[in-house]
Amino acid sequence: MDSRQALVERSIPFLREIRNRTAGKELETWLNTTYGPDSELYADVSRLIKQGVEEGWAANIEVDGQNYRRSMIEPPSARTEYFSITAVYLNSVPRYRGQFHQHPYGELNMVVPIGPDAQLMGPHGWQGAGWTAPSPGSKHCPEVRGGALIALFYLPAGRISYDATPPAATGPTA
Repeated sequence: MDSRQALVERSIPFLREIRNRTAGKELETWLNTTYGPDSELYADVSRLIKQGVEEGWAANIEVDGQNYRRSMIEPPSARTEYFSITAVYLNSVPRYRGQFHQHPYGELNMVVPIGPDAQLMGPHGWQGAGWTAPSPGSKHCPEVRGGALIALFYLPAGRISYDATPPAATGPTA
């Protein structure tokens, strides 16, 4: 089995377990407690997604040059409990903001730092290795600081909207 298929297969039992849960603070806490960086699931999936970036099948489509790339790994289907699986690679120098978007049904996002200091801004603050779970209807720009990371996200029904209107700028992000 190739690494892409291995990642999908490793994700399926997890998706079965969380399929009826709603993204938000409570689920984010549960994910970080149950499947945080010390868990077998996190270790396996983070290894596979890093391998996917190295092999060129994950986060291989440039959105804004080499420092902001993404790709859908698996579309939503009955097999994946109607979640899509997508990877985003973000690299900060020293901090970077990606494309504004909305999560109509929420998002479960595994944060996989490439370097030890890389962090992603989640709905509840900066997150290194671990999970964020933006609630249904939430909007944001993916923002990273401290180096490169991969955000592997599971989207209910594969829903994400890049048509959302960003808020007015309030000043520099650094």
